Amino acid sequence: MADIALPYFLALPSTPPPWPGVVVIHEGNGMSPQVLRVCERLAGEGYATIAPDLFFRVGGPEAADFMTLIASVQHDDIETAASTLTSLGAAKLGITGFCMGGQLSWEMAVRSTTFAAAVGFYGARVSTVLQEPQCPTLLFYGDSDPWVPMEEIEKVQAFHADTFVYEGATHGFMRDGSDDFHESAAADAWSRLLAHFGEHLR
Repeated sequence: MADIALPYFLALPSTPPPWPGVVVIHEGNGMSPQVLRVCERLAGEGYATIAPDLFFRVGGPEAADFMTLIASVQHDDIETAASTLTSLGAAKLGITGFCMGGQLSWEMAVRSTTFAAAVGFYGARVSTVLQEPQCPTLLFYGDSDPWVPMEEIEKVQAFHADTFVYEGATHGFMRDGSDDFHESAAADAWSRLLAHFGEHLR
């Protein structure tokens, strides 16, 4: 594939900068309408938001098999997205993401000093990277997640106190309009996310 600049979806508040900013990382199935809606919801709350297509190096969402897509992800592309927000006038930056994006949000909180706050939703393999995050971080899971078993979640909880587990919620419980959507879990997690970003990014 031809070498291109990092593609992304951008949503900005209507007010002039500076604003707080948030990088939003997509799920393992790639860019989705839900990710775009999350960006727009956050922009409506006053945050400059950017959702980079981390699969662009191999052609974008659904352009290759799952393992090829995952293997193409580079943490530096998340830093590039953050730099784009900063160049547009964003001040303090946060990061959030879902599924693969939840895992990457945790990894960036651990390895990068770019972000002042992080929120990860149902990220797998977090239990394999149990290191202290460099910014305040919230993690959210459902106790009925077929992709992230409770055994793994409990390891994360034991290491990181700010880990919340919702009874009856499954993987993708924030995916409004889907069969996996869990209204009460999604509402509580969103409220906590806004409070977390409000405290650490404003």
